[in-house]
Amino acid sequence: MTASLPQSLVLIGAGKMGGAMLEGWLRIGIDPAGISLIDPKPSDEIVELAGEKGMRLNPSAKEIVPAEVLVLATKPQMLDTAAPAVQAFIHPKTLLISILAGKTLDDLAARLPNATAIIRAMPNLPASVQRGATAAAPGKGVSAAQRATADALLASIGKVEWLADEGLIDAVTAVSGSGPAYVFHLVECLAAAGVEAGLPADVAERLARATVEGAGELLFQSPLPPGTLRQNVTSPGGTTAAALEVLMAEDGMKPLMRKAVAAAKRRAAELSG
Repeated sequence: MTASLPQSLVLIGAGKMGGAMLEGWLRIGIDPAGISLIDPKPSDEIVELAGEKGMRLNPSAKEIVPAEVLVLATKPQMLDTAAPAVQAFIHPKTLLISILAGKTLDDLAARLPNATAIIRAMPNLPASVQRGATAAAPGKGVSAAQRATADALLASIGKVEWLADEGLIDAVTAVSGSGPAYVFHLVECLAAAGVEAGLPADVAERLARATVEGAGELLFQSPLPPGTLRQNVTSPGGTTAAALEVLMAEDGMKPLMRKAVAAAKRRAAELSG
């Protein structure tokens, strides 16, 4: 179904992730005059952007038309406190999209009973450079048209995967939600190994960083699966093959990553429980 961009949208919480989403919406052509921003302590950048684009900043619910879409991007621990105020912006046909970590569809429905159509989404940090990975799970009241609208909004910051089971969100958190930190640590480890091999620290860090940046861009642009890309840079009996014998050993990267993702998934379950 072709998405229809909302004419009226309320963003509650214009921090780093909310701000990244806002920039994405403006890029895909949402009329800024139809956007209202609710944030008790907006950054100077948000205040300036709202003034420049003509977006409403901290209006009351009575000052704006009923929202087609409301995006909830506050800190999760603020939900109980903010719920009464959020309720006022939700109307029978409003689509609620929540990016609150650990807050389930049932949690949201219990605290925001005005919402009959709820989508739970989990974006990640690269959304700030429009290269995010977001997984989303729709509630039972979400129509096909609302899902298409949500897909367009979330796709403005990167790739979107739709989940048939909300229970998979904890696994998503462990893979893509926390995943950028794993990649950053890979750069740290590669740079440290470069120093051990004799490189100056600053050179090792620049080379490690550029290598991961370039490999990521190649992965982004290439239709080939990662395994094929790996094979393409591995000459039999060469240096890369020697390194991969270590990384792909029984006690190498695969079991270590499996343990790391399992730990993150367990913690996500604890935090949402």
